[in-house]
Amino acid sequence: MISENIELDISASAVWQEQFPEYGERIAACFEQILEHVPEAQNFERFTHLELSILLGEDQDIRQLNKNYRDKEQATNVLSFPSLSQDEIDLSLKQDSEIPVTLGDIIFAFETIKSEALDQGKSFSDHFCHLCLHGMLHLLGYDHMEDVQAEEMEALEKNLLSKLSIDDPYQD
Repeated sequence: MISENIELDISASAVWQEQFPEYGERIAACFEQILEHVPEAQNFERFTHLELSILLGEDQDIRQLNKNYRDKEQATNVLSFPSLSQDEIDLSLKQDSEIPVTLGDIIFAFETIKSEALDQGKSFSDHFCHLCLHGMLHLLGYDHMEDVQAEEMEALEKNLLSKLSIDDPYQD
């Protein structure tokens, strides 16, 4: 269960509401796994108010963001925009501030996720959960630009997904 000081601010387009109405439950289940099993999230309950903003959009939304922020003129499945570094999170905890802390923003593209799930023979829900955990880990400083980082991030994703009874997304 997510503590009362943590707010998941979720905004969903009509297509998400119509075709995947359980999105809120799945996001909460993923965030609970992050809180329980990721060291960088262990102190989140100590914040007076912590917010994570999630936009469940469509390809057109994410395509524009991907162009603006990554110079890529195409849709992608998920984008994460951290608001704080791990050092800033640690500093906020030490200061015991009453100021609300925003962890960051995660944006998802429905059509891309649906297409990938179909192509990979996965359920939409399982693929979405993988990407949800992936995006949350990016907000906590995890990355996959170098092999060592990618292996660490993938191992953590596999572990978290197994706790949600979701198969390893990286197996051939």
